Amino acid sequence: MSDPSYPSRPSPEVELREVHDSDLPVFFRQTNDPESVRMAAFTSKDPTDRDAFDAHWKRVLASSAVNRTILVDGDVVGNAAVYGEPGEREVTYWIDRAYWGRGIATAALRAMLVVVPERPLYGRAAADNAGSLRVLEKCGFVVTGRDRGFANARGAEIDEVVLVLRG
Repeated sequence: MSDPSYPSRPSPEVELREVHDSDLPVFFRQTNDPESVRMAAFTSKDPTDRDAFDAHWKRVLASSAVNRTILVDGDVVGNAAVYGEPGEREVTYWIDRAYWGRGIATAALRAMLVVVPERPLYGRAAADNAGSLRVLEKCGFVVTGRDRGFANARGAEIDEVVLVLRG
């Protein structure tokens, strides 16, 4: 039940579109937010290295990955992708921290699952990234295991949760 003393916030209009070169400076800024980097955990070695960022995106955009820019009410707020070999493809997404907690990641991932209907798809998140785990589970992903991996953003091996979305 909603509390009538709090006005409801209208749901934002979430869209996916092809990545444009003009999106990359926005992505670079977003991936340099220290709190976002820490939460994502599994990031590049140096998120402030613009040359490495540009080289990464050049490879990503030339690959077979399906990449989309996430728009909210027309503004670039992040990106989503499905990448990897068939049968082992994985989802990933990044949302500008200013937009966390509004259902945007869930809406964007649901839209991405329509763009890429193949299954299974996998997802991974740092075990302490409750927000990302919640997004994946809301989209139908089920926890299948745990792993440990080196998280550049934390400079240590950390626990991660492995999830799968089947047919």
